[in-house]
Amino acid sequence: MKANTAIFVDVQNIYYTTRQAFGRSFNYRQFWQDVAHTHDISLANAYAIAHQDDQQHKFQKALSHIGFTVKTKPYIQRKDGSAKGDWDVGITLDVFEHASEVEEVILLSGDGDFDLLLKRIKEKFKVKTTVYGVEGLTAASLINAADNFIAIDQRLLQ
Repeated sequence: MKANTAIFVDVQNIYYTTRQAFGRSFNYRQFWQDVAHTHDISLANAYAIAHQDDQQHKFQKALSHIGFTVKTKPYIQRKDGSAKGDWDVGITLDVFEHASEVEEVILLSGDGDFDLLLKRIKEKFKVKTTVYGVEGLTAASLINAADNFIAIDQRLLQ
């Protein structure tokens, strides 16, 4: 019996960590095929920053075609030159809202800010948690908070 599963993807984190570690992009189609083989995917959200360029539109369309609901928020360039484009609160709210509906939550991120979230949903909803992240670029606290950690490797790259 396949576990009823929700997937949450921190697109920016996965993009930058796979680029830094491997110089390549994450293969979302391969990931989906792997997970769908052993899980019943009831929800899959990908959280991205809305850039106004054709490559981003193609990428987001491809994610939608695979099966993800793509949530975007604008990229904000501050006057001081810094930028903001963070989905941590949005991801946290959605995970917490949907964790009671599934048996497993899969989070694609290396961000240690999510460690408390995983601990809390395991306690409150008795849900299994799995994190996919780049080894060496995923916070130890996040790995320790998850029931399973799956290191992104060559097989999950394009």
